Amino acid sequence: MRPPMRPAFLLPILALLLGPGCSALSALGEATAVLDVYELRAPEAVPTGPRRSLEVTVVLPTTTGALDTDRIMVKPDPLAAQYLPDARWGEEVPVLVQSLMLRTLQETEAFAYVGRDPLGISGDVAVVADVIDFQAEADADGPGATVRLQLSVQAVRESDVAILSSRTFEATARAADTETRTIVAAFDAASAQLLVAFAEWAVGALR
Repeated sequence: MRPPMRPAFLLPILALLLGPGCSALSALGEATAVLDVYELRAPEAVPTGPRRSLEVTVVLPTTTGALDTDRIMVKPDPLAAQYLPDARWGEEVPVLVQSLMLRTLQETEAFAYVGRDPLGISGDVAVVADVIDFQAEADADGPGATVRLQLSVQAVRESDVAILSSRTFEATARAADTETRTIVAAFDAASAQLLVAFAEWAVGALR
């Protein structure tokens, strides 16, 4: 005896049920794809200053939702945000920037202590930052891109929450093309420029 035929009206329903499942599995496969991991370096040479008995805390920076990720942003135009498909940072952008600021201040050898958290209940000075730009901007009519970094920083005295100094730092670097390694190298160059300027400011402002 032949098996009963499946009613024709069930076929569209089965397709509807299976379709989302297949899409979800495809999306899951893309989400779990292994991405190359990249790091940025603190500058090799930074300004130094006389050592002061100050405890400096580098607070985790704030940023917008599009940058609050470990993905490497490339903007095809001012209103769109995309990410390199095969790469990511070793840390989410706010943590990455905090780590770079921390290592840079330590390299100045100008402070008794620099950390993510104070040694006691509070430190002497808190460095508070907001990451405004941290992306590559693709050329409108060419193969390259410009990496643009912008960081707004305040030095806050912990005892009375007084702002001792504030400054916005900006740096750019050119990438000849939009290959991942070229883009990351431009990020590294722009980051070094910005962090050297940050170190110069910190040595003078954190007193």
